[in-house]
Amino acid sequence: MKTLRDTAFSMLDLVAVREGASVADALAISLATAQHAESLGFVRYWLAEHHNMQGIASSATAVLVGHIAGGTRSIRVGSGGIMLPNHAPLVVAEAFGTLAELYPGRIDLGLGRAPGTDQATMRALRRDRIETEADFPRDVTELQNLLAPAQPGQKIVAMPGAGTNVPIWLLGSSLFSARLAAEKGLPYAFASHFAPRLLLQAIALYRSQFRPSTALAKPYVIIGVPLIAAPTDEEADFLASSTYQRVLGILRGDRRRLQAPQEGFLARLAPDERTAIDDFLGAAVVGGPDTVSAGLKHLNQATGADEFMLVCDIFDPALRLRSLDIAVAAREA
Repeated sequence: MKTLRDTAFSMLDLVAVREGASVADALAISLATAQHAESLGFVRYWLAEHHNMQGIASSATAVLVGHIAGGTRSIRVGSGGIMLPNHAPLVVAEAFGTLAELYPGRIDLGLGRAPGTDQATMRALRRDRIETEADFPRDVTELQNLLAPAQPGQKIVAMPGAGTNVPIWLLGSSLFSARLAAEKGLPYAFASHFAPRLLLQAIALYRSQFRPSTALAKPYVIIGVPLIAAPTDEEADFLASSTYQRVLGILRGDRRRLQAPQEGFLARLAPDERTAIDDFLGAAVVGGPDTVSAGLKHLNQATGADEFMLVCDIFDPALRLRSLDIAVAAREA
């Protein structure tokens, strides 16, 4: 079993637009956070594709990957993920192939099979066909082939893209992607930052069914971990109220910009709403240094994950950076 000190840290950024601030502010905060994560030794920095959400500025994910990679030096940068049903595999291969040529050895391509948006926006993305269960595995295979070296007589060649072998990760919150990642011998990232219910079952399935491939010799698991760290448990609980407001908005279908923290926010909610937030954030680690250390160690022991992908939605950007500092110190404690 890996110890917590052996567990790599990375970060997933939804590029939250804060109440009272602009999209440009959100993009600048993202870059500054990536630079700080790099200075702390984080392995990778991922950005997630979402559409038609006023509080999230990461819809043009490949563009942002390039922006973050251009403003950092060594950290891997990628998608967590590209929602493959929204795109033709050739377009994805060309975009990430271009990024791989610009930033060799630093680009990751995480793929999800959810649309990452609502039905109306799906139509706006020109997704007018009905998806079948076979579409995603077929598109992943096509994308793998487009990023591999071109073969003699190959009719469609991604240029750039062919021969870059951009590492592909499969993302998911269900058993489907776990099974597919195992079958294809690909690294797997479980979305426990918002859907932790099947976490242990999914990673057990992935590990037990894993088939070594040219991409990966043995299973590799990332888990999403919502993190709010502060000098005291009380301050962390207060700062976490911004995340609680965001989650409640998702559950109510009332998505807004990231809100400032509020004293006593959870106490004002109905019991069923508090339960729903707790379920959503079942893998969250919120607290002072000792609480964070204990929480991260518990996740490590329960999952044996190779890497924690931290999701840290704190309203004050400086306190967000401090939260990452505390988590790194807690890992070494």
